[in-house]
Amino acid sequence: MEAPIAAVTVYPQQARITRRGKAPLDGGPRLTFAGLPPALDPASVRVTGTGPALITGVDVRTEWHAAPADAALEALVEQRRTDQATLDGVLDDEAAETMKVDLLTSLAKRSGGSFAKALAAGTAEPSRVAEVTDALSGRLASALKARRALSERIARLREDLAALDRRIEAQGAQAGRDSTSVVVELEISEPSGEAELELSYVVPGASWEPGYDVRVRGTDVTVVSYGLVSQYTGEDWPECDLALSTARPAVSVVVPELSPWYLDRVHPIPATPAAAYGGAGGGIPEGARMARLSAAPAMAPKLASVEQGTTAVTYRPSRPVAVPSGASGHRTTLAQLDLTASLGYVTAPVVAEEAYLRATVVNTSEQALRPGRASVFHDTEFVGTTVLEPWAPGEELELALGVDDRIRVERELVRRTASKATLSGQKRREAEYEISVGNHGPRPAEVTVLDQAPVSRDDTITVRDVKTSPDPVETSALGEFTWRLTLAPGETRKVTLSYRVDVAKGVELSGWRE
Repeated sequence: MEAPIAAVTVYPQQARITRRGKAPLDGGPRLTFAGLPPALDPASVRVTGTGPALITGVDVRTEWHAAPADAALEALVEQRRTDQATLDGVLDDEAAETMKVDLLTSLAKRSGGSFAKALAAGTAEPSRVAEVTDALSGRLASALKARRALSERIARLREDLAALDRRIEAQGAQAGRDSTSVVVELEISEPSGEAELELSYVVPGASWEPGYDVRVRGTDVTVVSYGLVSQYTGEDWPECDLALSTARPAVSVVVPELSPWYLDRVHPIPATPAAAYGGAGGGIPEGARMARLSAAPAMAPKLASVEQGTTAVTYRPSRPVAVPSGASGHRTTLAQLDLTASLGYVTAPVVAEEAYLRATVVNTSEQALRPGRASVFHDTEFVGTTVLEPWAPGEELELALGVDDRIRVERELVRRTASKATLSGQKRREAEYEISVGNHGPRPAEVTVLDQAPVSRDDTITVRDVKTSPDPVETSALGEFTWRLTLAPGETRKVTLSYRVDVAKGVELSGWRE
């Protein structure tokens, strides 16, 4: 029975396909859905329907076909056979022309010697020799031209075949492949009636991942989420009801159970010959995505409807969506979150004398966002890309918005001493740094300044007399200090940090920053 795809639900690593069709019941108690992907999960097949009949059985069968079961794929394969036969015929013609060229070339070489001898002996007329020579030359030139034309045609035919092979490969079609059919057994009560059946099944080779556009304008933050759909299932998805679900159907669902936690003494492991070991490794390439801005006025995106389930979220785009087999990164807009940010600057001049604008955003929506790559924009400027971690409702997120040159930062060494005590033999080093932060922008700015004092990992090295001005708002056990400065436009403030390091006699210090 004819049952085109009516709906597709894409999961993070697979998809559920729904087909619907009608068929008269006067053809017998058996209806067959043919040409289905061979990789479908038989355990996921479900058939429902309406009409004057009962479903008594459903069988999933995989068969070998000499040609693809799908009509479109079979047409492509048949076209390839025809094009290959044409190419073979042209290759034969080229071989014949090559033999003609070789024959004429050989004949011209042999006749050249014979004509030279005949002319010397006076047994041949020069006009006759010229006539034969012109005839050979004309035939050879014609054969070379024909061979050249055939070579160009062969190149074009091979390019067409390569393009056709790519189309066949993209649709998962080969000259011989297995396909799957679902056979539905019915108990018919009215043979003159009609049945409407719905078939659903799960296939691998399909996935979707989230992507985001994050736009910061002042304290307003807009997060637009979209789904990137990829599918290599071997069948094209026409325009249909497409849904993207965060659910993860498992091959087997088992409630986790604990195993006993045993403690034992360490037993020596007997030596094993080195030849008994082996290994292999691999890497996963990571690709990157970029977004670019348009100068045209912004259009409001058409958003998908959101269904909040118990453990998953399903997005349903507002219009039918078609995704051909072989598509990678097909984009559809899902949702838009309008949030509020708290803006501030952060600088760590010991690393770089630059101030970075930072937006702190709380997810005040009801949607939990999956991890995904995000393109970040500040006003109309593209800042760069980042990776959003899982972002649940109520959670806080920090976004880096790039360097602001209007906040000038400078870290200067204002005092350094190195001395040796006369009694204990200890070496002493002292250092004092001054950080100046200036606001050259038109608005007040809150700047978080980060710096650090050294931390000793040896008893013979002691860090003493750590002094700061002003007092930091945060201090960590690893010697990190945090100041928060509020600067009016045109205002500059300073932060100082000093410390002393005592090193025992005979100990060489490492890690000291000159």
